[in-house]
Amino acid sequence: MTRPLTAAQRRLIEAADPGTGRLKGTEAQLTALVKRGLAFRHPRPPHDHFLTPAGHRAREAAQAQAEPSEPSDPSEPQAPASTGGVFAARAGGEPVPPAAEGPARTREVRSAWQGMLELRRMTNPDASTDRPCAWERTHLVQAAALALEAAGHRPAGAAEGEDGYRVRETPQPDAVAVHAPDAPTLRACVETLEASGWQAGEYTEPRTRRRYVLASPRRV
Repeated sequence: MTRPLTAAQRRLIEAADPGTGRLKGTEAQLTALVKRGLAFRHPRPPHDHFLTPAGHRAREAAQAQAEPSEPSDPSEPQAPASTGGVFAARAGGEPVPPAAEGPARTREVRSAWQGMLELRRMTNPDASTDRPCAWERTHLVQAAALALEAAGHRPAGAAEGEDGYRVRETPQPDAVAVHAPDAPTLRACVETLEASGWQAGEYTEPRTRRRYVLASPRRV
Protein backbone atom coordinates (compact mmCIF):
# COMPACT_ATOMS: atom_id res chain seq x y z
CA MET A 1 0.00 0.00 0.00
CA THR A 2 1.33 3.47 -0.84
CA ARG A 3 2.24 5.48 2.24
CA PRO A 4 0.23 8.70 2.62
CA LEU A 5 2.02 11.95 1.96
CA THR A 6 3.15 13.89 4.99
CA ALA A 7 1.77 17.37 5.56
CA ALA A 8 5.15 18.86 4.64
CA GLN A 9 5.29 16.86 1.41
CA ARG A 10 1.78 17.96 0.45
CA ARG A 11 2.69 21.61 1.03
CA LEU A 12 5.85 21.22 -1.06
CA ILE A 13 3.94 19.64 -3.95
CA GLU A 14 1.12 22.16 -3.83
CA ALA A 15 3.66 25.01 -3.92
CA ALA A 16 5.34 23.70 -7.10
CA ASP A 17 5.34 26.01 -10.11
CA PRO A 18 2.00 25.39 -11.88
CA GLY A 19 3.56 25.59 -15.33
CA THR A 20 6.85 23.73 -15.02
CA GLY A 21 6.39 21.71 -11.84
CA ARG A 22 9.63 23.14 -10.39
CA LEU A 23 9.96 22.45 -6.67
CA LYS A 24 11.59 24.42 -3.86
CA GLY A 25 12.58 22.86 -0.55
CA THR A 26 15.42 21.47 1.49
CA GLU A 27 17.66 18.79 0.01
CA ALA A 28 16.19 16.22 2.41
CA GLN A 29 12.61 17.10 1.44
CA LEU A 30 13.35 16.96 -2.28
CA THR A 31 15.26 13.68 -1.95
CA ALA A 32 12.30 12.14 -0.13
CA LEU A 33 10.00 13.10 -3.01
CA VAL A 34 12.46 11.64 -5.52
CA LYS A 35 12.51 8.34 -3.62
CA ARG A 36 8.72 8.19 -3.79
CA GLY A 37 8.73 8.80 -7.54
CA LEU A 38 6.99 12.17 -7.18
CA ALA A 39 9.95 14.30 -8.27
CA PHE A 40 13.14 14.06 -10.28
CA ARG A 41 16.43 15.97 -10.21
CA HIS A 42 17.27 17.67 -13.49
CA PRO A 43 20.53 16.25 -14.88
CA ARG A 44 21.85 19.66 -15.97
CA PRO A 45 22.92 22.55 -13.69
CA PRO A 46 21.50 24.07 -11.58
CA HIS A 47 20.00 20.59 -10.97
CA ASP A 48 16.56 21.84 -9.96
CA HIS A 49 13.87 19.39 -8.92
CA PHE A 50 10.59 18.98 -10.82
CA LEU A 51 7.38 17.04 -10.33
CA THR A 52 7.09 13.75 -12.21
CA PRO A 53 3.72 12.77 -13.76
CA ALA A 54 2.96 10.98 -10.47
CA GLY A 55 3.80 14.20 -8.62
CA HIS A 56 1.44 16.20 -10.81
CA ARG A 57 -1.30 13.66 -10.07
CA ALA A 58 -0.62 13.96 -6.35
CA ARG A 59 -0.94 17.74 -6.55
CA GLU A 60 -4.19 17.51 -8.50
CA ALA A 61 -5.57 15.08 -5.92
CA ALA A 62 -4.59 17.39 -3.07
CA GLN A 63 -6.15 20.39 -4.80
CA ALA A 64 -9.35 18.45 -5.48
CA GLN A 65 -9.64 17.51 -1.82
CA ALA A 66 -9.11 21.12 -0.78
CA GLU A 67 -11.88 22.45 -3.05
CA PRO A 68 -15.29 22.81 -1.35
CA SER A 69 -17.88 20.41 -2.71
CA GLU A 70 -21.63 20.66 -2.95
CA PRO A 71 -23.57 19.07 -0.09
CA SER A 72 -24.32 15.46 -0.87
CA ASP A 73 -27.30 13.33 -0.11
CA PRO A 74 -26.52 11.70 3.27
CA SER A 75 -28.39 8.58 2.16
CA GLU A 76 -25.89 7.97 -0.66
CA PRO A 77 -22.70 6.04 0.16
CA GLN A 78 -19.59 8.18 -0.15
CA ALA A 79 -16.33 6.98 -1.66
CA PRO A 80 -13.34 7.21 0.70
CA ALA A 81 -10.84 9.97 -0.02
CA SER A 82 -7.52 8.99 -1.52
CA THR A 83 -4.68 8.95 1.00
CA GLY A 84 -1.81 8.85 -1.40
CA GLY A 85 -2.99 10.52 -4.58
CA VAL A 86 -0.18 8.86 -6.58
CA PHE A 87 -0.98 7.64 -10.08
CA ALA A 88 0.47 4.34 -11.28
CA ALA A 89 0.12 2.98 -14.81
CA ARG A 90 -1.14 -0.60 -14.99
CA ALA A 91 1.56 -3.08 -16.00
CA GLY A 92 -0.97 -5.93 -16.07
CA GLY A 93 -1.65 -8.67 -13.56
CA GLU A 94 -1.88 -6.40 -10.50
CA PRO A 95 -3.51 -8.19 -7.55
CA VAL A 96 -5.43 -5.04 -6.60
CA PRO A 97 -7.04 -2.94 -9.37
CA PRO A 98 -6.75 0.87 -9.22
CA ALA A 99 -9.35 2.70 -7.19
CA ALA A 100 -10.65 4.54 -10.25
CA GLU A 101 -12.22 2.62 -13.13
CA GLY A 102 -14.13 3.47 -16.30
CA PRO A 103 -14.24 7.14 -17.37
CA ALA A 104 -12.45 8.28 -14.19
CA ARG A 105 -9.51 5.99 -14.93
CA THR A 106 -9.45 7.15 -18.55
CA ARG A 107 -9.15 10.77 -17.40
CA GLU A 108 -6.34 9.87 -14.99
CA VAL A 109 -4.39 8.05 -17.67
CA ARG A 110 -4.86 10.84 -20.21
CA SER A 111 -3.66 13.43 -17.67
CA ALA A 112 -0.64 11.29 -16.74
CA TRP A 113 0.33 10.88 -20.39
CA GLN A 114 0.09 14.62 -21.02
CA GLY A 115 2.27 15.13 -17.96
CA MET A 116 4.79 12.68 -19.38
CA LEU A 117 4.93 14.56 -22.68
CA GLU A 118 5.51 17.79 -20.77
CA LEU A 119 8.29 16.09 -18.80
CA ARG A 120 9.91 15.08 -22.09
CA ARG A 121 9.66 18.63 -23.40
CA MET A 122 11.29 20.05 -20.28
CA THR A 123 14.10 17.54 -19.86
CA ASN A 124 15.14 16.30 -23.31
CA PRO A 125 18.04 18.48 -24.53
CA ASP A 126 16.19 19.45 -27.71
CA ALA A 127 12.78 19.70 -26.00
CA SER A 128 11.60 16.75 -28.08
CA THR A 129 8.40 14.97 -27.02
CA ASP A 130 8.67 12.09 -29.49
CA ARG A 131 11.17 10.02 -27.51
CA PRO A 132 11.44 8.98 -23.83
CA CYS A 133 13.19 11.17 -21.28
CA ALA A 134 15.61 10.32 -18.47
CA TRP A 135 12.82 9.57 -15.97
CA GLU A 136 11.32 6.97 -18.31
CA ARG A 137 14.72 5.32 -18.75
CA THR A 138 14.93 4.75 -15.00
CA HIS A 139 11.29 3.63 -14.68
CA LEU A 140 10.99 1.37 -17.73
CA VAL A 141 8.02 -0.76 -16.69
CA GLN A 142 5.92 2.21 -15.55
CA ALA A 143 6.81 4.23 -18.66
CA ALA A 144 6.02 1.48 -21.16
CA ALA A 145 2.81 0.60 -19.31
CA LEU A 146 1.68 4.23 -19.39
CA ALA A 147 2.28 4.43 -23.14
CA LEU A 148 0.18 1.30 -23.68
CA GLU A 149 -2.63 2.21 -21.30
CA ALA A 150 -2.82 5.77 -22.65
CA ALA A 151 -3.27 4.35 -26.17
CA GLY A 152 -6.27 2.31 -25.03
CA HIS A 153 -4.72 -1.13 -24.67
CA ARG A 154 -6.26 -3.28 -21.95
CA PRO A 155 -3.99 -4.55 -19.16
CA ALA A 156 -4.31 -8.15 -18.01
CA GLY A 157 -6.27 -8.85 -14.85
CA ALA A 158 -4.96 -10.54 -11.74
CA ALA A 159 -5.98 -14.06 -12.79
CA GLU A 160 -3.31 -16.08 -14.58
CA GLY A 161 -4.03 -16.27 -18.29
CA GLU A 162 -6.52 -13.38 -18.24
CA ASP A 163 -6.39 -11.48 -21.51
CA GLY A 164 -4.52 -8.21 -21.74
CA TYR A 165 -0.95 -6.94 -21.92
CA ARG A 166 1.67 -7.53 -19.24
CA VAL A 167 4.83 -5.41 -18.99
CA ARG A 168 7.71 -7.03 -17.12
CA GLU A 169 11.34 -6.33 -16.27
CA THR A 170 14.08 -8.21 -18.12
CA PRO A 171 17.72 -9.03 -17.33
CA GLN A 172 18.64 -6.27 -19.75
CA PRO A 173 18.99 -2.95 -17.89
CA ASP A 174 17.44 -0.88 -20.68
CA ALA A 175 14.58 -3.08 -21.90
CA VAL A 176 11.20 -4.45 -20.84
CA ALA A 177 9.23 -7.43 -22.09
CA VAL A 178 5.62 -7.06 -23.18
CA HIS A 179 3.38 -10.12 -23.34
CA ALA A 180 -0.06 -10.27 -24.97
CA PRO A 181 -2.68 -13.00 -25.47
CA ASP A 182 -2.48 -13.16 -29.27
CA ALA A 183 -0.47 -12.03 -32.27
CA PRO A 184 -2.70 -9.10 -33.34
CA THR A 185 -2.68 -7.64 -29.81
CA LEU A 186 1.08 -8.07 -29.58
CA ARG A 187 1.56 -6.34 -32.93
CA ALA A 188 -0.67 -3.48 -31.83
CA CYS A 189 1.51 -3.05 -28.72
CA VAL A 190 4.59 -2.83 -30.96
CA GLU A 191 2.97 -0.10 -33.06
CA THR A 192 1.96 1.89 -29.97
CA LEU A 193 5.40 1.69 -28.38
CA GLU A 194 7.16 2.66 -31.60
CA ALA A 195 4.83 5.65 -32.00
CA SER A 196 5.62 6.61 -28.40
CA GLY A 197 9.37 6.72 -28.96
CA TRP A 198 10.38 3.15 -28.12
CA GLN A 199 12.33 0.60 -30.16
CA ALA A 200 10.28 -2.59 -30.15
CA GLY A 201 10.65 -5.97 -31.80
CA GLU A 202 8.96 -9.36 -31.56
CA TYR A 203 10.85 -12.41 -30.33
CA THR A 204 10.13 -16.04 -29.40
CA GLU A 205 10.75 -17.56 -25.99
CA PRO A 206 13.00 -20.62 -26.51
CA ARG A 207 11.22 -22.89 -24.04
CA THR A 208 7.55 -21.96 -24.46
CA ARG A 209 7.73 -20.78 -28.09
CA ARG A 210 5.50 -17.89 -27.12
CA ARG A 211 5.96 -14.60 -28.88
CA TYR A 212 6.72 -11.46 -26.88
CA VAL A 213 7.93 -7.90 -27.44
CA LEU A 214 11.26 -6.54 -26.25
CA ALA A 215 11.15 -2.75 -26.00
CA SER A 216 13.69 -0.10 -25.03
CA PRO A 217 13.55 3.72 -25.09
CA ARG A 218 14.77 5.26 -28.33
CA ARG A 219 17.68 7.69 -27.88
CA VAL A 220 17.61 9.51 -31.24
